[in-house]
Amino acid sequence: MPGGIMPRTTRRPRDLITVPDAAARRKVSTRTVRRWISDGRLRAWRVGPRLVRIDPADLDQMTRQIETGDGTSDH
Repeated sequence: MPGGIMPRTTRRPRDLITVPDAAARRKVSTRTVRRWISDGRLRAWRVGPRLVRIDPADLDQMTRQIETGDGTSDH
């Protein structure tokens, strides 16, 4: 996807996690997770007027392997 922006769908996943749980899962701050949502890099679901929830599968899709200059994976 261009620019890493995820497409919006109308399907709502069943097992959603909170922003703090997503941040803990990726070992980043809640501010970073909210920035990812704001930038369109991470889908989020609003539950009621204030609560935001995230599909763990979308969070997992953000993780990608880094390739080295010679085309091999860098672990």
